[in-house]
Amino acid sequence: MAKKLVIKVTAGEDAPERCSQAFTVAAVGVASGAQVSLWLTGESAWFALPGRAAQFKLPHSAPLEELLAAVLQAGTVTLCTQCAARRDIAEHDVRPGVRIAGAQLFVQEVLGDDVQALVY
Repeated sequence: MAKKLVIKVTAGEDAPERCSQAFTVAAVGVASGAQVSLWLTGESAWFALPGRAAQFKLPHSAPLEELLAAVLQAGTVTLCTQCAARRDIAEHDVRPGVRIAGAQLFVQEVLGDDVQALVY
């Protein structure tokens, strides 16, 4: 079984380089065969909405939309429950494949065997 990689990204347009790094590592993890779980928290919560990742621009970085699509195709993407609520994002608002879940599931994922957790 492949090692699990849990990535929590807290940054969005407020810290574009950190944000891009998190999505890049998640997509590379998927491409490397890791079981990837990407958590959207804080300002990255906005990327759970359709079209928002396509609006993100950072010179010399891969398009965020493509990175997110790769993770959605082969991994899981979770929007933090509290972060969604603070931004008035509901289940019916998010793009297909994104789930909304809270800290209990995050803790369960990061405490599993053979898990590497990263926070950006």
